[in-house]
Amino acid sequence: MKLAWTEQLSVGNAVIDSDHKNLIKMIDDIVHAIGARDRHALAKAFKLLESLLCVHFANEEHIAQVIEFDFSKHKPAQQFSLKEIRRLRDELITKDGVWPDGAADHFTSSLKCWMIDRHIINLDMLMKPALQALGYEYWPSWKEGETNYTAGHTANLYMQLFDKPFVNSTISQL
Repeated sequence: MKLAWTEQLSVGNAVIDSDHKNLIKMIDDIVHAIGARDRHALAKAFKLLESLLCVHFANEEHIAQVIEFDFSKHKPAQQFSLKEIRRLRDELITKDGVWPDGAADHFTSSLKCWMIDRHIINLDMLMKPALQALGYEYWPSWKEGETNYTAGHTANLYMQLFDKPFVNSTISQL
């Protein structure tokens, strides 16, 4: 079962939505590596997932601070998420590609549940009303006179980077 981003998952911001789309794609690539029992691709995919998660969490926190959104629920959840992703990674990597189908299904379900239910729906949707009021391309200016161009440009770069199948192209380039 492939995980897919839909408009119902939009939080009303181009950068955050783009991050979510790319995180979902990375999770699908991890699921593919789990199914292929490819320990090497799995390790690299988890490394990239963790890197983008850190960037994504920083993006969310920056926006929340600028718009004065209460981020107190997000920060501990983000830290827990990183620990859980690392735990799942370590558990899968130590199995060296030897796990029963049931275990693969369990890890796949855990990743999908975390991304969609716990992260996007239960946390990030709390920011949606405030984000929608600012416009989809909103990105907090760092200096007087900056435009919202940064958000759209960043989102486009992410989409270009991950336009190809992740495990088969991006991983091999790492």
